[in-house]
This record gives sequence, structure tokens and C-alpha cells, in this order.
Amino acid sequence: MADKKKKKLGLTSKIFIALIAGAILGVVLHYWVPASYVRDTVFINGIFYVIGNGFLRLMQMLVVPLVFTSLVCGSASIGDTKTLGKVGVKTLCFYMLTTALAVVVALSVAQVIDPGMGLNMEEITRVETQTAESTSFADTLLNIIPKNPVQGLAEGNMLQIILFAMIIGIILAKLGEKTSVVSNFFSQFNEIMMEMTMMVMSLAPYGVFCLIAKTFSGIGFDAFIPLMKYMLGVILALVVQCFLVYMGLLKVCTGLNPIRFIKKFFPVMTFAFSTATSNATIPLSIDTLDEKIGVSRKISSFTIPLGATINMDGTAIMQGVAVVFASQAFGIPLGIQDYIMVIATATLASIGTAGVPSVGLITLSMVFNAVGLPLEGITMIMGIDRILDMARTAVNVTGDAVCTTIVAVQDKEFDKEVFMSES
Repeated sequence: MADKKKKKLGLTSKIFIALIAGAILGVVLHYWVPASYVRDTVFINGIFYVIGNGFLRLMQMLVVPLVFTSLVCGSASIGDTKTLGKVGVKTLCFYMLTTALAVVVALSVAQVIDPGMGLNMEEITRVETQTAESTSFADTLLNIIPKNPVQGLAEGNMLQIILFAMIIGIILAKLGEKTSVVSNFFSQFNEIMMEMTMMVMSLAPYGVFCLIAKTFSGIGFDAFIPLMKYMLGVILALVVQCFLVYMGLLKVCTGLNPIRFIKKFFPVMTFAFSTATSNATIPLSIDTLDEKIGVSRKISSFTIPLGATINMDGTAIMQGVAVVFASQAFGIPLGIQDYIMVIATATLASIGTAGVPSVGLITLSMVFNAVGLPLEGITMIMGIDRILDMARTAVNVTGDAVCTTIVAVQDKEFDKEVFMSES
């Protein structure tokens, strides 16, 4: 029985334990262990530094191939606009709009809460910042189009990578059977990257332990309040997105009662919260929308799986708050252009975020790279991410359902009698 219980300790629990253990060890080293060669050189700047930053490099290694292959596969499955017709265009526009709104909400809430204030990471991390040359908005837009896609991939220019991947995916969908070999290659390579992601994430407890221990050994208890403010910022932004943005859109676009909708869809939200995976919730979402809300399966069988692939508003919210948290913690001010870049990158990155737990942390590194923030900021929030991951998955799934309902009502594939019934 004891062996079985040990096996049940999942990756999330291990990361959380590593976070707590690393924080405790760091605090002990900071306050109670005097400065010495063993403490500073062997442990803090030796073992902790090498293992922690080795884990960060593994995460960086994943970003470009993972996002590229995910986007090619995702856009290949939705890229044939002739087949998708009005429903596909409406759904895509809605998902992109709500994701952009989610990032705006996150950045606004974070600016009010100031989650990174009081956490001076500059004391323990030397951050090299480069002053970017002033670029006009027109040139910023043009820079999204790669002159050389291979160079864009090599340099990790994410907006260029995203555009190139989406074009390839749409062409693969258009050509169909003619390019089945190439489509299969990208599909299989995507599976390889997902497996590699799981392998790297299995090392997360060790990386988090070392990075957090190194961080807290330099700043002591000063990190606790900013982390709590970060959690509050994400949760508050998720609440605004779910109950104000989504329900407001539902009321304006369909005239349906948002409270009745929440009551009927709440079991699905609970299931999504407990599993923290949008993909696992797809069958339950389709059934609930059909039997309790009155949405035709013709619509939901297309929009719900699509939403699980590209509609990651909760992930975009986490990324928006994390950007403000890191910029304040490292003392790196961000301008209007930087925030526009965050909105664009986080919106497009959400398309490449797989519907499995905590993969959003991998793509967060690409958002950080876009505005020149150090990846050490990600490790500060990894240990508490599971709780937030559960909450943002519930929000993601709710957004998918609201979009599906709006599209169904507009396309007359909605049974209002089912929605008004008490079942």
C-alpha cells in the first residue's frame, strides 16, 4: 500500500514540495549560515546555479520547435477556410479577440496591484539589458514577416515563427492528400516535442529547488508578499475575464441570461478545474452544451476542440501578469511598444499552447524573450502555477463554451427551450 501511495505523488506535488523546500533552504542560508566558500561558491553559485540554469536552458531548447510544430499542426487542421465557412471565421475571430482582451485585462490588473514591487531581483541576479533602437510601428508590423524563415527560427523571433508556421499549416490543409507525407511528418514531430516537453518538465522539481534556493538565499523573506500579489493578480484577472468579459459578450451577442448559463455549465468548469486540461474536458463540454444549453453538436463538435487548441485566454492572462511581475522584480521598465508586443505575442502564442497542464510556462519564456525579460522570473512562479493552472483551465473552457453558444445562436443552431428548461 505504501508503494502505491508513493506512486501517486504527481509532478505538480513534487514541484510544489521543491518550491517550499528550496525556499526554506534559501532562507536558512540567508539568515543563519555565515558567508563562506562552501556556502557561496560551492552551493549558491555552484550546484544551485548550474542545475537551475541547466533546467532553464532545457526549457529554452523546447520553445522554438514546440511552438512551430504545434502551430503548423493546429493551423493545418483549421486552415481550410472554404470548408470552415462562416462558422470557422467567426470562431477564429472570437477566440483571437477574447485572448487579446484577456492580455489587456491581465496587464491592467497587474499595473494596479504591482505584483513585483518590493522584490529586488537585481540584488542576486545580474541582468544584462540592451536598449533597443527606436522602431516605428510600421516597421514593427513589417518585422513580423521574415526575410529568411530559417534565420527567424535560429534567432527565436517568435512573431516571425508564428506567421511562417501558420502559412505552412494553411497550405498543408489546402493541398490535403498531396502533402500527406509532410503533414504526417509535422504531426509526428509534434508528438516528439510533446514527449520531450514532458521529459523536461519531469526535471522541474530539481530545477525549481535549485533556482528558488539560490533566489531566497539572496533575498530572504522579501519574495513572499510579491508572490502572493502575483497569485492575487492572476486570480482577479481570471474572474474579470470569466464573469465580466465572457458573460458580457454572451448577453450582448445572444440576449441569454448569463447566470442561467453559469449554473448549467458549472459542472464542466469544476471538472476543468480539477483536471487542469482543456483536452480532457472536450466530451463533457459538447454533451453539456447539447443537453443543457441547447447548442447543436454540428457547431460544438467543431468549435470546442478548436478552442481547446487555440483559445487559451487563461494562459494569456497568466503571461500578462507574469510580465509585469518580472519587469518590476528585475527593475526593467516596459514602454507602450513593449506592452503592445506582449499583447500580440501572448495572443499568438496561445494558439501554440497545448491543452495539457502547465505547458503555458514553456511558451511564457517566448513572451519574456519578446520584451527582453530574464527567464529567472518564470522559476519564481513555477511552484505555485498548478493552482493557477487549474483556475485558468476553467476559464479557458468557459470561453470556448460562450463562443460556441454565440456562434450557434447566430447560425440558428440553438434550441432556446433546452436552455430555458430546469434540467
